[in-house]
Amino acid sequence: MLASFSVRIALCVLLIGCGTPPVPEKPHAIALPSSDEDCGAEPYQAHAAWEGGKPALPVPPALPDTPKKMGDAYTVYGAIHELHMNPNALAKDVTIVGVIVDSNVTRAPKCALHKTGKADPPGCVTEIPTFRIADKAGDAISIPVMGWASNFPNVFEAYTASRKAKPTPWDDELWAVRVPIPLPAPGAKVKVTGRYGFAFTKSSTGVSTEPRTGIMTLTGIDLLEPSPTPVSL
Repeated sequence: MLASFSVRIALCVLLIGCGTPPVPEKPHAIALPSSDEDCGAEPYQAHAAWEGGKPALPVPPALPDTPKKMGDAYTVYGAIHELHMNPNALAKDVTIVGVIVDSNVTRAPKCALHKTGKADPPGCVTEIPTFRIADKAGDAISIPVMGWASNFPNVFEAYTASRKAKPTPWDDELWAVRVPIPLPAPGAKVKVTGRYGFAFTKSSTGVSTEPRTGIMTLTGIDLLEPSPTPVSL
């Protein structure tokens, strides 16, 4: 009993010496505005429904009705759609059918139309031989087709060989391809086969790219309908 009483006396002495712990103050209450007027804003005013004219919205474009494929071949529309939506399906040679709507062969400078093995004269600026195919004549969207001739001298040699009494094919030795005869001309309907992607890498002058329509690197061509205006060099 005495020991317990002594412990209690000691605890009381410690509490008196150290002081009692402070009592935390109560948080101050923050007065919130009771209405928009207390914030200085105008009170909400209800408005009647709009009775004016309807806004002039643009007419949505019509979706193309062109099929994605014609038999085993893509249409130009279908090939471009597949290139952007499912490019893995084009990781091999594909076939596209279309109408030739343009060819830079008809615009080739005269200085580049000569036999192979002969250099172009100074200042003779040329392009890679290219033609473009679309689903139909007049379409704004077309796919460039390259890789069928490395330069215009090979185009010239192929054209010359086709005009002989005994026509012979012409092989472009630089790219190891056979130049198509008749030469691709606007108006012809063709079925082209090759690698189709965003870039053309065979040129020694650099990489050509077409991020919108892609580029076909030709390995084969079938003439379905001849051009009403064949190429004449």
